[in-house]
Amino acid sequence: MDGSLYSVAYLVAAVLFILSLGGLANQGTARRGNVYGMVGMVLGILATAFHPRVEALPLMVGAVAVGGTVGAVFAMRVAMTAMPQLVALLHSFVGLAAVLVGISSFMNPPEAMAGTALAVHHVEIWLGVAIGSITFTGSVVAWGKLRGSLSGRPILLPGRHLLNLVLTVVSMGMVFWFLDADLAPETGLLLLLVMTALTGVLGIHLVVAIGGADMPVVVSLLNSYSGWAAAAAGFMLSNDLLIVTGALVGSSGAILSYIMCRAMNRSIWHVVFGGFGTEGGQPAVISEEQGEVIATDSDEVVDLFDGARSIVIVPGYGMAVARAQHLVHELSSTLRSRGAMVRYAIHPVAGRLPGHMNVLLAEAGVPYDVVLEMEEINGDLPDTDVVLVIGANDIVNPGAQTDETSPIYGMPVLEAWKAGTVVVFKRSMGSGYAGVQNPLFFHDNTRMFFGDAKESMQGLVSKLTN
Repeated sequence: MDGSLYSVAYLVAAVLFILSLGGLANQGTARRGNVYGMVGMVLGILATAFHPRVEALPLMVGAVAVGGTVGAVFAMRVAMTAMPQLVALLHSFVGLAAVLVGISSFMNPPEAMAGTALAVHHVEIWLGVAIGSITFTGSVVAWGKLRGSLSGRPILLPGRHLLNLVLTVVSMGMVFWFLDADLAPETGLLLLLVMTALTGVLGIHLVVAIGGADMPVVVSLLNSYSGWAAAAAGFMLSNDLLIVTGALVGSSGAILSYIMCRAMNRSIWHVVFGGFGTEGGQPAVISEEQGEVIATDSDEVVDLFDGARSIVIVPGYGMAVARAQHLVHELSSTLRSRGAMVRYAIHPVAGRLPGHMNVLLAEAGVPYDVVLEMEEINGDLPDTDVVLVIGANDIVNPGAQTDETSPIYGMPVLEAWKAGTVVVFKRSMGSGYAGVQNPLFFHDNTRMFFGDAKESMQGLVSKLTN
């Protein structure tokens, strides 16, 4: 493959990646967007593999085969409830790859590079390794939190902001020593490794200090970091496609994080350096119960359906855990056939990953036109007869509007309590991921349907169809 054909292949792959992002912006075109991305990735790998500069084609083919096999096995085995932690883990791989590429590039610098060009190359290495290290360790911590291996509560060390500042200043200040033209290669490598360790600690500390309710934003931010790490690796390798791909991922992840923070009425800096789950510098605590709850059963819920003309379903992480999305869709279809208007209300941070609930509902075959975002449906909730909250907690918490001491105060929520009747499907009275109790459970118009969401849905469907 000559140079011009190689460039054309990279250009086509870049266009396909752009089309992929455009397709993913809409549920109806998401499948096509995924196909564009896969085709672009295959084209990029083939163009790179047969580039004249590649001297170890068998080694590259072996690496792609092993990595592809591992990725395929993970993708086929992972449950939808475990998708957020898988995404976080994949981000860590990108960060680790950037670190390894940076160290390798320093140990094997391009030939005939000196003076300003070499200094620029060293800056690219330094930034790429720094971003990659933060991404790697931060993503591993996020994976642990999402997986439950680490507590979702924030870990707040004394003077944590000063610690972050010191780690950042020292890591970035060392670059001036690293750029010394007379620096011995062994000393340069030592500096690079020390900086890698410092930024690794910074990545760990940044994520452990973030509370559980912020994890969807954290995953989005880490996605952005992984993109910038990939772009930095592209500069190190003089690979245009890697630069373009990294920039696309980095910028889109940053924009998504900003949009999500606006939806939660939070500053993105507050999320990065503090986050939900903290109040006055202390971890949030679960408040005392605020009264008696009213339990219900399938017979009473079916009676509610008989007189309901407008029903809204609010899915949450509990639905994902129970794998109840297919039965929820069956229930909504049954209710629709009985003449009720049934819609779904999606909060921007429902679940553990941006768009988590949308993916689950699409998997179950729920029509896109009845899946509405919070801003679209909140105004209709006062005129809704029944709201079914299935495994959600923080996103329907009225304390976000009324309790100034709550760590989620100010976060826009789905105002489910304004409906005629609210039926909450939960296993127990446990708090949500933010670690706070939900006053909704004690409202007079709320009914608590305890049990596994899948079994509860199955019972309701059976009663409605018999």
